[in-house]
Amino acid sequence: MNNAGYGHFGAVEELTESDIRDQLETNFFGALWVTQAVLPQLRSQGSGHIIQISTIGGIAAFPSLGAYHASKWALEGLSESLAQEVAAFGIKVTLVEPGGYSTDWAGSSAVHSAPSPAYDNLRKAMAERRANAGSAIGDPAATGAALLKIVNAENPPLRVLFGTPPTQIVKAVYQQRLDTWAQWEQVSIEAQGS
Repeated sequence: MNNAGYGHFGAVEELTESDIRDQLETNFFGALWVTQAVLPQLRSQGSGHIIQISTIGGIAAFPSLGAYHASKWALEGLSESLAQEVAAFGIKVTLVEPGGYSTDWAGSSAVHSAPSPAYDNLRKAMAERRANAGSAIGDPAATGAALLKIVNAENPPLRVLFGTPPTQIVKAVYQQRLDTWAQWEQVSIEAQGS
């Protein structure tokens, strides 16, 4: 299970090279190196299950979290490819995509870019959004049984959402994407050429 990571808060314009490299090094490369280290053992035993802790932010993006999203979207793509590569060896891969939980993720363990006054209103709106999440915040203790159901499943999912808010967010995100793709389908076809 790859669960190491942290949240980096900052508008894209506020990110330094170090900010984004550190975020990717921990949240993406850390999971990659651990996955590579365990694969030879899993292949030799002909079974295994790699659990990647991603986030709803691995498939949907929110303001002031661009570096975090980049790290998790990268983990999502890598893991989807990995699942196809290792299936023949009896190895399963699951991306767990949780919403907010009552942990310290957005607290003292988070990293913040040097703020630009241009984004003060955005930061205020995002802080209010997090403060109003209330009962939508999940209980970390409840995840154990859910994780065991996935690990023990004969055919576990590649992706699974954890928490109520992600199940609602994802439907809206994908519907909007489908609608946009349909609206611009003719342009897409034109781009193919003759």
